[in-house]
Amino acid sequence: MKKAVLPLLLLCLTQGVKAQDAGKTAQDYNKWTVELGGGINKVSNPLTPGYHVDAFNFYSVNAGARYMFNTKFGIKATGSLDRLQGSDISEDFETQFFSVGLQGVVNLGRVLEFETWTKRLNVLGHAGVGVGFLSGDMIKETDHTGNFLIGFTGQLKVSKRVTLWGDFNMTNTYTQHRTWNGAPYDGSQQGFDGTLYAATVGLNIALGKHEEHADWFVYNDEDKINDLESRLGELETMMNDSDKDGVPDYLDAEPNTINGVAVDSKGRTIDRNENGVADELESYIEERDRKNKESMGADLQDMINGGYVNVYFDFNQDMPNASSIGGINFLIKYLKENPGKSADVIGYADEIGDTEYNKALSARRADNVKKILTDAGIDAGRLNIVSNGEDNSVNKDSQWARQTVRRVTFIIK
Repeated sequence: MKKAVLPLLLLCLTQGVKAQDAGKTAQDYNKWTVELGGGINKVSNPLTPGYHVDAFNFYSVNAGARYMFNTKFGIKATGSLDRLQGSDISEDFETQFFSVGLQGVVNLGRVLEFETWTKRLNVLGHAGVGVGFLSGDMIKETDHTGNFLIGFTGQLKVSKRVTLWGDFNMTNTYTQHRTWNGAPYDGSQQGFDGTLYAATVGLNIALGKHEEHADWFVYNDEDKINDLESRLGELETMMNDSDKDGVPDYLDAEPNTINGVAVDSKGRTIDRNENGVADELESYIEERDRKNKESMGADLQDMINGGYVNVYFDFNQDMPNASSIGGINFLIKYLKENPGKSADVIGYADEIGDTEYNKALSARRADNVKKILTDAGIDAGRLNIVSNGEDNSVNKDSQWARQTVRRVTFIIK
């Protein structure tokens, strides 16, 4: 059960990090946007008697950056500058109101499933808090306000990264000590002191490596099925057991153990006396040797010639990997006990790469194994190098299958 649960947990934790070839996943979208816009504003109280503003003041600019946690909810930081002037029937004045804020964002288009009827129109809702700074020709010291912000943004998709938007925003102030025209103001002591309305248009630019932004991304049933099939395929690959020892390849520290030999929880051959030979195989050898040494010799030769004793190599390496030294030790033991025998040392490579290069690589692998055998006391004259080059008997696209053919094997003569 543990072997099955672990890969499932890993898949869940990495869900959305890795895009699958079968189709887009649940988080294949950009999350950041920057925005810039401008338009008109209008204020209501507080204004000093005799001071008025036009219905629309043509000076309101804003900029911001937005991050979407998912396709429905996000957060944005904004900054805006509004200029206020007296109307034709007002005493002259000019003030500036600069504000910054942090707002939560709701993608109403995804919540209300706009994608069922349009791919280019969308609506965002936003609300939050901020601070403001009111200054002007009648204000000696800048007036600081607290702000509550709320608004709606209509969107028109121009391209995959550019969106044209129109926004209506209302700013309610509190702790305001100056009227919008700059005169002293005591405040209402409760509720909001003043209100500023702004209507602006501008552009959004999406940032990121994906094709779509979260505002427009739709993860439909077909995408979900493709994603699930791809993840199930990945899980099946992770659970492969190339050497059939009961330990999946992704957990197997020794993925080329002899079939039927007992292994530990990490797939390593059990070798308590650390002599390089599996305990089960060693016990089998010793038991048969006690009964009939001559017969045993023939059986061992058949086992070696049948491909049960191999030396394995990592990709593009010509020295054996540490987990397969036991195969060399087994052959050393056999040849020392049978001095009349000789052996072909046969090298192989997988199909990845140039054929001629792999031919030379298989020769180097066989030659290095021969050197290990001679260094262990086996006469070099008893060993014959054979370079068989590429072994194309396995699936070239399977890294685990390719690992089984990067080897040196032996034929006893």
